[in-house]
Amino acid sequence: MTYHHLIQSNPAIMMGKPVVVGTRITVELILTKLAAGETDEQLLAAHPRLTKETIKAALAFAADVLRADVVYPLTDRVA
Repeated sequence: MTYHHLIQSNPAIMMGKPVVVGTRITVELILTKLAAGETDEQLLAAHPRLTKETIKAALAFAADVLRADVVYPLTDRVA
């Protein structure tokens, strides 16, 4: 999916975090809410400026970022 026209990163908006164009809704917020179990419909109801297309764009952006050559190993945490 091409998302370049839907996601932007600008140092003057949300300290440069990637956001949906024309909003202050971060990709991070979208991912966090989806990971917590919210549905697309719940996200759309809570944030009327989002669309199904912008939610998919946020996911595509995140996938591309994670596809980078840098590997971030997870460590086991001891409680």
